[in-house]
Amino acid sequence: MAETEPSYTWLAQGWSAFSLLHGRIEADIERALERAHGLSVREFSLLEVLSRQHGDVRGHLQMKQVAEAIILSQSATTRLVSRLESRGLLRRYLCDTDRRGIYTDVTDAGLALLAAARPTHDTALRAALDQAATDPTLTSLVRTVEELRVPA
Repeated sequence: MAETEPSYTWLAQGWSAFSLLHGRIEADIERALERAHGLSVREFSLLEVLSRQHGDVRGHLQMKQVAEAIILSQSATTRLVSRLESRGLLRRYLCDTDRRGIYTDVTDAGLALLAAARPTHDTALRAALDQAATDPTLTSLVRTVEELRVPA
């Protein structure tokens, strides 16, 4: 049996720790959002992405852009958008200049739900990070997340 390159072992261990941290955080946030607001993490993410472009001169995202932003397949994104559209949280419409383009935008009801859910999301995230920080294999990752500043 061939011996594994040590750098790959460390890389795999790092990836495993990152996956563990992500999974724990997502599960905790999912429970909190579902319990308090009837939202999944993906639904929250979709509303968040759409809220950032709402009212902008560009004003909308094509379905393909939405799928890329929330890291879902186009078919899964379409189902997710349909669910939120049926709840009145977002809307789809045809592009004025290209009738083949379908755009998605968040509604006022979607913005209101997002505003109500954001503190729940942030509280669950903080609690999940605090809990993960007690695990020695995750401490450095938690610190990295806490120090990360991403331009808006």
